[in-house]
Amino acid sequence: MDGVNFDHFQILRAIGKGSFGKVCIVQKRDTEKMYAMKYMNKQQCIERDEVRNVFRELEILQEIEHVFLVNLWYSFQDEEDMFMVVDLLLGGDLRYHLQQNVQFTEETVKLYICEMALALDYLRSQHIIHRDVKPDNILLDEQGHAHLTDFNIATIIRDGERATALAGTKPYMAPEIFHSFVNGGTGYSFEVDWWSLGVMAYELLRGWRPYDIHSSNPVESLIQLFSTLLTVNPEHRFSSLMDIQTSSYLSSVIWDDVCEKKVEAGFVPNKGRLHCDPTFELEEMILESRPLHKKKKRLAKNKSRDNSKDSSQSVSAALLSGPQQWATGQNQQWATGRRTNFVLL
Repeated sequence: MDGVNFDHFQILRAIGKGSFGKVCIVQKRDTEKMYAMKYMNKQQCIERDEVRNVFRELEILQEIEHVFLVNLWYSFQDEEDMFMVVDLLLGGDLRYHLQQNVQFTEETVKLYICEMALALDYLRSQHIIHRDVKPDNILLDEQGHAHLTDFNIATIIRDGERATALAGTKPYMAPEIFHSFVNGGTGYSFEVDWWSLGVMAYELLRGWRPYDIHSSNPVESLIQLFSTLLTVNPEHRFSSLMDIQTSSYLSSVIWDDVCEKKVEAGFVPNKGRLHCDPTFELEEMILESRPLHKKKKRLAKNKSRDNSKDSSQSVSAALLSGPQQWATGQNQQWATGRRTNFVLL
């Protein structure tokens, strides 16, 4: 659909913050379909030097779609903010559930491992390293299935290339990322995401990360799987779907059923509540100087001011001097539709 903009959505409530900015629940007015809308203030994006990351995330999201990812539907901008409209998953992220002291069963964690293995295998086929696999970036749908989100620090590597940047969340970063940064090593590749998956899976099952092994360890076959994911040498680490499928711990898994979400999740979030911190909504309503639900009135007032044009031009000029040009002007197209490349005006 061409020309999608802020006016096509009704803002319902704020539900969180992410690397891209803030997140709210919206409803598309013509179809009444619900989405999550991620938005970031342009000026803040410039000040934080995040323009390059925003464009990289958008470029990646426009080219991928998978049952266990949080997929992009629309992207656009106005003179204040830029927006990404993505799948709405109301089950909360795994970090939230850990903080709520949810005790994940072994079968539940096994399903998460399988679903994330399928997601990572797909990303590898698209030459993408996520670089930030962790509980915070795994969202559950209403049936309890896991979806990977947040491609803000993801990178694309082609055949034979290696990534070298220090990127990720330290407790989940593979050793070769630090080695490459500190000692000028040969870089790293897709194996780093599988290390992160191992750390996360252990944390979900035990409640802490696996660096201090205690006497109350899980069963032998699960320890064996974790040890193959958490092998320091990336050449010997499980780092592909085929590797995971050969694990004795997952030998009974019917992978086609996992891919089609036919395997019932052991943990299903309560559908009668929102699984997010309620303070996000209070911050948006009370503390935010430019609340999203008042944007339309605010922009109308700005138009009537003589200096509004100069203000808009100064932001656009700063962006145009960056690594990529930025589309300018109210409600002009940044990107619209599922697979349309964003337009640089």
